[in-house]
Amino acid sequence: MSKEHLIPFVKGQSGNPNGRPKKYVSLLIEQGYKLSEVNDTIQNLMAMNGEQLKSIQEDVLATALERTICKAILNSMSKGSLYIIETLLTRVYGKPKEQMDIKSDNKIEVIFVDGKTIL
Repeated sequence: MSKEHLIPFVKGQSGNPNGRPKKYVSLLIEQGYKLSEVNDTIQNLMAMNGEQLKSIQEDVLATALERTICKAILNSMSKGSLYIIETLLTRVYGKPKEQMDIKSDNKIEVIFVDGKTIL
C-alpha cells in the first residue's frame, strides 16, 4: 500500500469537521417541532404500509416532519436495515429495561478482635 499521496492533518484541524450526522428526530426538533408531535407522527407512520408511506412522502401538502420520517422508514425498509426503525421506536417508547439475575454464594466473615471489626 503506497503512502506517497497521504497528507497529514494540520495541527488543530479535525479529520472529521462535520462530525457524526444528526439523527432525523434531532433535526426535526431543531426545526421547531415539539417532541409530542414528533412521537405522535412516528407512531402513526410506523403503523402504515409501504404504499401509504410512499404516497405521504410524495405528497407536497404533507408536513416536512411526515415526509422526513416516511423517507427514513422507506430507506430503512429498502436496505433491509432495522437501525432507523429501532431508533424511532426507542424515541417513542424508550429503551426496554434490562434485567440481570445476579446470584452470589459469597459469604462475608466478620471477626471481632479486641473490639475492632476486621473484614
